[in-house]
Amino acid sequence: MPRMLDVSLEVRAEIGDEEADRLLTGDDAPRSYDCTSCRTPGDPETDPTSTVLFVGEETAVLAFAHAGCIPSQVVTVSEEQLQGAVRSITGDSPAPEAADAPHAVPGGQAVLGITSGLVLIRGELHPALVVEPTAPIARPGTTGPGDDFLPLLIEQGFIPVTDTNEVPSVLPGWSVLLAGGQLHAVLQPGAEGGPQVAWWQAHQALSVTDGWRAAVNKTQRVLIYAAPVGSIGQQPREDLLRDALDKAASNGKLVAAAMPLAGAPGA
Repeated sequence: MPRMLDVSLEVRAEIGDEEADRLLTGDDAPRSYDCTSCRTPGDPETDPTSTVLFVGEETAVLAFAHAGCIPSQVVTVSEEQLQGAVRSITGDSPAPEAADAPHAVPGGQAVLGITSGLVLIRGELHPALVVEPTAPIARPGTTGPGDDFLPLLIEQGFIPVTDTNEVPSVLPGWSVLLAGGQLHAVLQPGAEGGPQVAWWQAHQALSVTDGWRAAVNKTQRVLIYAAPVGSIGQQPREDLLRDALDKAASNGKLVAAAMPLAGAPGA
């Protein structure tokens, strides 16, 4: 009997008492699992285990995680994001694209490139994502030629960075979707108080390093840094990435915010 399985009231309300009881008695609980957060093995008979229900518009998927990685909860995502999460959870994801490179779009439309890395701040490693578009970003309704990427983010609540040795403040309503140990999306508040929507979404779920996953499981937050096109570039090492962030900050071309994991407290 999996005595260490946690089914939260929120999850129970979604799956029903009968299914929740079957999980708790061991009828439907797995004998072992790969944690949906850190992707390392778990055993609900010996490891404190959380049930995590991913809910889309038409589909719901029940996953399992170490209780120390993520509490039992319901995570609401778009149907497209859920299908990507299912592929990650079941191990059917296609191979991730190399180097988290931004995608080329015909016609020169700007695309947000995402690079993951660890940032050392006051002796502690923080999981970070660095966002840089592939072309200047014009304000909606205009054609440029200026770059409004940072002003638009500041209007959303991002804070200009002058010192990379300070941890950015949490941006309310935003979160990072990590499922199956892979990065799926950065979510922003929906219009008029509606559900979160994707500000950035991976074309394919992006793999992150074991060290990055360990850091995010510890902090339950991700630091998001953003800079205009040409400010950071694709840096091959984390020390070079930090140098590029420092340079962008000194040039007044860096904004940042901290975001919890989707579905985590404060998300």
